[in-house]
Amino acid sequence: MRKRERARPAYIPIIATILLSLSLIPIGYLVMPKSLPHGYRVVSRGTILASAYNSLPGQTDDSPWITASGTRCREGVIASNHFPIGTKLYIEGYRGRVFVVEDRMNARYKKKIDIWFREYNDARRFGVRKVKYYVVKSA
Repeated sequence: MRKRERARPAYIPIIATILLSLSLIPIGYLVMPKSLPHGYRVVSRGTILASAYNSLPGQTDDSPWITASGTRCREGVIASNHFPIGTKLYIEGYRGRVFVVEDRMNARYKKKIDIWFREYNDARRFGVRKVKYYVVKSA
């Protein structure tokens, strides 16, 4: 006699969604962006308003090439008051790139990020948009 295979109950994905929304399951176990670089795991996720900046004197303080954490501006740097300095973010649409919060914004901006661009025209082209982000940690 053959053993009957048990079908997976249809309610399992619904239960997983409920547990995820109640934060009873760590998000990294259920949600993985397709192009997340190897060696990282997802800690949390969300959407946030993103804008772009560069090191022109009118867009920064009196030390335009130095971030709030004391590092030099470069590709992959984000300014944010919403996340602690050192937080690593994967932003959907930037395949294989993990950004690091190393700078701060004007105190009036709370839930927003500012992505550093080398070229002024690239920053203008980016503009302001909502982006999906994933807070990641090294695996």
